[in-house]
Amino acid sequence: MSSGNVIRGTRIGSAPERFDQRVEPAPRRPVTYWCENAHRVQFLIAAEAEAPETWDCPRCGEPAGPDPGNPPGRARVEPYKTHLAYVQERRTPEQGEALLAEALETLRQRRGRA
Repeated sequence: MSSGNVIRGTRIGSAPERFDQRVEPAPRRPVTYWCENAHRVQFLIAAEAEAPETWDCPRCGEPAGPDPGNPPGRARVEPYKTHLAYVQERRTPEQGEALLAEALETLRQRRGRA
């Protein structure tokens, strides 16, 4: 009797299937973009797909465009916001004080110090 750990229908060390022998890839076309640092970005997309207006340069991270003489400008960098910064955008200081007082009162009741 087997131990129950055998995967049926496969053998150890079997090679992966060769999909390239049975399937033909979809037609593709090359697309080239340039960033303002003169980096050339080239990749393949589906022949019927519309190319995007900009693409991020993998070397410097700046946006790249299809016109080498007029690449897009720098992307606007959003500063990192903490959770507190997002909360402060949604609440006034008075609302924050009221929420804090409510949370402290709930905590005191749970601990038995009313």
